[in-house]
Amino acid sequence: MLQSAHACYAQDTPEHDLAVTALSDEAFGPGRFVRAAERVREEVPHDRSLSFVATVGRTVAGSVRQTPILIGERPALLLGPLVVKPAFKGLGIGRTLMRMAAEAAEAAGETVILLVGDRAYYMPLGYHPVPSGAVTLPGPVDPQRVLALPLAPGALDGLSGRVRGRRGPVSPAR
Repeated sequence: MLQSAHACYAQDTPEHDLAVTALSDEAFGPGRFVRAAERVREEVPHDRSLSFVATVGRTVAGSVRQTPILIGERPALLLGPLVVKPAFKGLGIGRTLMRMAAEAAEAAGETVILLVGDRAYYMPLGYHPVPSGAVTLPGPVDPQRVLALPLAPGALDGLSGRVRGRRGPVSPAR
């Protein structure tokens, strides 16, 4: 467990599920279930070993989850949702969770993390825009919001194809 002045960080466990669902409901509302990324998450469960929570006292203040996917035939991860309880925003919780997620993914042998999100937030964290139309999600998505983080040299070269859940071994290095 990692601890900072504001929060404690730990691996996601089943005991966190209700609190994380409540956080996601609060942040994104019921409309989140029709989003393209959520459709992918419905296909396969997130990988708990690559997903984390932040707690402040007994409150789950934030969460990040990663789901194994294929982009075309290339293994990758879909990051999200990243959510921080409004009362705890601005403390660096989201950025810490993002760093932990990327470090865990890289250590597990993953090479790419994909997400749909705000360029202004994610690009300073190392994410790059995916060329419009290169990656297809199951449902409408603003192509300007499709971003990817390379975890190995050249990992984004030729990245293209339909996104779908990945079954079988979750991480290539395992």
